[in-house]
Amino acid sequence: MEFNENKPIYLQLADQLMNETERLNFQPGSRLPSVRDYASQTGVNANTVMRTYTWLQQEDIIYNKRGIGYFYCDDAQEKVFKMRRKQFFEKEVPYFIERMKALRISLNDLERFIMTHKSNLH
Repeated sequence: MEFNENKPIYLQLADQLMNETERLNFQPGSRLPSVRDYASQTGVNANTVMRTYTWLQQEDIIYNKRGIGYFYCDDAQEKVFKMRRKQFFEKEVPYFIERMKALRISLNDLERFIMTHKSNLH
């Protein structure tokens, strides 16, 4: 796995696991790979995976059954959607609006584009 040097690896791993929840590539309550297995799969140190799991646990996306492993919370997908929607509106939309201003793209231009490409939105 290739990593972005501008973002901590443990957060990139968390993003990867959260992507799976968005795409429904998991079952609520299902078990995550063990720390060692996930470290082996991703080519990182087990301590990095432990940081990832700890962070996801603090965000209430996964939980730990002591001695058994880590599992997705039943509402993991909704929590990920909520977190990512917030990030989208707080970080990505303002950047998008600034780019629209800089490129002199009006709301009407954007609406026309969306209407001609709306089949791609589903």
